[in-house]
Amino acid sequence: MGKGVRIGYGYDVHPLGPGHKLILGGVDIPHSQGLLGHSDSDVLVHAVCDALLGAMGEGDLGRHYPSSDQKYKGISSLELLKDVMAKLKKKGYRIGNIDCVIVAQAPRLGPHLAAMGHSMAKTMGVEADVVNVKVKSGEGLDAVGKEQSMIAHAVCLIEPT
Repeated sequence: MGKGVRIGYGYDVHPLGPGHKLILGGVDIPHSQGLLGHSDSDVLVHAVCDALLGAMGEGDLGRHYPSSDQKYKGISSLELLKDVMAKLKKKGYRIGNIDCVIVAQAPRLGPHLAAMGHSMAKTMGVEADVVNVKVKSGEGLDAVGKEQSMIAHAVCLIEPT
């Protein structure tokens, strides 16, 4: 693996359903529905983890933390992010920056974006301005627009330490 600057891209999607908490960027967001999945289903943190793993040439989240493994059932995605950061440091890299987009129709996420960025930055041990989080509406289209799912995208730049 070359030791230059590397870029990674991450993507995740989860369905929404009643009876679950909505956790994004490690922040509990008040809403009538939550994301469904094996872990806490935090699409934002999952996309960030995939971006970092991809930049390292280490595959994706499912390769390292498979849903078939019961030890990850209900786990906080921030715990997965901590482990991804340990892998990053072991490989001799640090984060240059991370840029994220959540695609969601509801609830309104704007008031929570800074908290999401701060939560992930704290977990990764980086300054808050290294992590940028944005939100886009589903514009009433597809499963996102009909409030059936949420999507997150993330890109990252890592550089040698």
